Formats: sequence, structure tokens, C-alpha cells
Amino acid sequence: MELFGIVMHGALVWIFIAVIFAVIEALTMGLTTIWFSAGAVCAAVVSMLHAHMLMQVIVFLVVSVVLLYFTKPLAEKKLRIGQEKTNADALIGRKGLVVAEIAPYQTGLVKVDGQVWTAIGMTNDTHIENGTEVTITKIQGVKLIVIAE
Repeated sequence: MELFGIVMHGALVWIFIAVIFAVIEALTMGLTTIWFSAGAVCAAVVSMLHAHMLMQVIVFLVVSVVLLYFTKPLAEKKLRIGQEKTNADALIGRKGLVVAEIAPYQTGLVKVDGQVWTAIGMTNDTHIENGTEVTITKIQGVKLIVIAE
């Protein structure tokens, strides 16, 4: 194989492709291109066995797609990619204590796990007294939306 006037062995081209996919994976951490990197390594092995270029491409595609289809869900589950809640999202459904009254159409303060958050009631006309236990229903910007127990 000749590339830019340089004669290259097919296996070296596949290894180069594998490295490129590995670098892309390292930069994106999307757990997608790593399977193409593995497919390129398999194609390099087939190339070293002096297989035809079409066979190398088929091995690359088949190995990449099979690994992507069958192992990506397992790897994501094992590594818990994209499933961990952020600090704020983890508060939804938790209980808190009102430390500054939540008046209608106004914000108050709710203490959750030792941290004080600005909070408003579920509806604009909600009134929640100081010392009342509330449940966090959602987060809007930096404010907790709460409902009294």
C-alpha cells in the first residue's frame, strides 16, 4: 500500500487507525470509538496474515459493530457512564427543614444535609412555616421547589 509516496504495510495502516480511534476516545470519553480501535487491531492481524484488503475491511467493520452492539451496554452499566446524578439532581425527593418561612410569591430557606438553599413552594400561593419538614420536588435554577409534608 502506498500513502503519500510512502510504501506502507497494511498492518501499520490499521495500527495507525487504531491509535487515532483510541486518541479520539481518550478526548471524548464517549465509549464509542474504542470499539473501532479494537476492530482496527483485528484488521491489522488479518493484514499480517496477508488477507485481501476487502477481507481486512470486513473484519474491521464486523468486529467494530459486534463489539459496539454487545459490549457497550455492558461497559456503560459496569462503569455507570451517564447515570450518576449531580449534587443538585440528587436532592430531588429528599427531605429538608424550612429555616426561613416561605411566604406566598416569595422565597424562603430550606436546610438539606447541613446546606441552606433558597426555596419556593410548589405553587405561588404556598405558605410554609419555619420548622416545617418539606420534600424537594424539583430544582429550578438555583432554587428548590418544595412541598410541605
